[in-house]
Amino acid sequence: MGFSKWIGGALGWSFGGPIGAIIGVALGSMVDAMSNDERRAYQRTYSRGQTQSGDFEVSLLVLASVVIKADGKQDQRELDFVRQQFVGMYGKERANNAFKLFKNISKQEIPLRDVCLQIRQMMNQASRLQLIHFLFGIAKADGMVVETEVTSIHTISNYLGISQLDFESIKAMFYNGTDNAYKILEITKDASNDEIKAAYRKMAKKYHPDKVIHLGAEHQKGAEEKFRQVQEAYEQLQKERNF
Repeated sequence: MGFSKWIGGALGWSFGGPIGAIIGVALGSMVDAMSNDERRAYQRTYSRGQTQSGDFEVSLLVLASVVIKADGKQDQRELDFVRQQFVGMYGKERANNAFKLFKNISKQEIPLRDVCLQIRQMMNQASRLQLIHFLFGIAKADGMVVETEVTSIHTISNYLGISQLDFESIKAMFYNGTDNAYKILEITKDASNDEIKAAYRKMAKKYHPDKVIHLGAEHQKGAEEKFRQVQEAYEQLQKERNF
């Protein structure tokens, strides 16, 4: 799959607005190198319909570039994590194409609020939650999540319209703590057993992989990880409380 074919077939609404401007700069000579036929095919793919796999992919690359630089440096382990995840989701060739774009995106100053508002307007909540989960994975790739990275992801979360409870739920999936199971289920330690059961049903529905089925099978893998962690949190509380 050539670069022009990948980028042309993948993008929908994200080729407009501030994200489109970032992509345009990042593409640079890559687009200039397309043949006339490729360029015409590329232009025909543009639409403002439902979020496509490529819209999520490009949004992720832009936001990842912000988080990776949040601690003042680009750690190779974080970069390797992004590449590894992309290879797992898209295969080696598409992942390599994505990183050609990522390298140029990471050189730019990102208008974070404007980018996030575009994503918030065009992407459903389940997909936005998946973005936050992936960003925490990047931050944790070097073995620890530093405060500047948490602050950066929290800012992104707020701009994306993610509630504080949802943010803390996803954050708890990347920390070890005695009350993490409660945080993942968005309840407190004084919740009754019936409240725990109700919270589990609510969170299982919210994080169900089918919520991002429109993004393609490659993005359901990440949703399955969140779903699994909700199940494990519930099973932990079942065991602790013997119900």
